[in-house]
Amino acid sequence: MSENMWNYPSTAGYIPGADLTGYKVEATDGGIGKVDKHSHEVGGQYIVVDTGIWIFGKEVLLPAGTITAVDAEAKTIHVARSKEEIKAAPEFDKDKHLGNAEYQHELGTHYSSGAGSGIVTPTPPGTPGTPPGADPTQKGGTTAY
Repeated sequence: MSENMWNYPSTAGYIPGADLTGYKVEATDGGIGKVDKHSHEVGGQYIVVDTGIWIFGKEVLLPAGTITAVDAEAKTIHVARSKEEIKAAPEFDKDKHLGNAEYQHELGTHYSSGAGSGIVTPTPPGTPGTPPGADPTQKGGTTAY
């Protein structure tokens, strides 16, 4: 992503100051819940999604940089992450994690790395630490990318 993970992308259609509470949230592969809370603070923007019965009624925090579209008419937010990637994110506890810089860093790293999304970051062949099978120059090796 070229923009800060903790700001709404300029292309998402977010209107500064808009109340997103109650908006449905759609991952790339289906609905995940509704917005329970959100932040407008520049450099610290996010939505907290109440997942209802999905992943057993937990809440998840999504950095605003994961949002691809805000549809005010349909009251829907689309995010560029799969349900599995969101489910695999570091656990969120609103009493501990809101405003916690360490948690924000951990979560930002999770979402910017593609963790849990099936995205494989290519490692050049022969690079130290290349996982077995990822180096096509190794005997019997296959390419992971």
